[in-house]
Amino acid sequence: MRELQALIVEDSPTMRQLLALALARIRGLHVAQANDGLDALKQLASNQFDIILTDINMPIMDGLKLVKRVRNDDRYQGLPIVIITTEGGEEDRKRALALGANAYITKPIRAPQVIETVKALLGLS
Repeated sequence: MRELQALIVEDSPTMRQLLALALARIRGLHVAQANDGLDALKQLASNQFDIILTDINMPIMDGLKLVKRVRNDDRYQGLPIVIITTEGGEEDRKRALALGANAYITKPIRAPQVIETVKALLGLS
C-alpha cells in the first residue's frame, strides 16, 4: 500500500510543528510542510498529496485563495482540504466550505479533533 501524504500549509512554524506532531500519530501518513499557498501549489505540482491542511491567514497567498486554486484544477477535485484557522466566525466557515474545503477547524487546535477529521476524510478508521 502506498504511504499517504499530507500537506500542512501554515505560516507559523510552531503551528506547523503542532499539526505535524498530531498527524504523526496516524500510521502510514507522511507529512510535508509549506509556508504559504504559493509554496503549497509548488509542492502540489511535483508531489501527490492525499489531504491538505491549511491556515487561512498567510502572507503571499492565503488559504482561501489556495482552496480556490486547488478546486479549479481538475486533477485535485477529490483532494480533501481541511481549513485550520483562528477565524471562528460563521461567515468565514461558510465561505471556506463554499469554496470547496471539506472541513473547518478553529484554533486552538486539539490533536484528537485534527486526527479524527483527517482519518475520516482519508477513510481510515
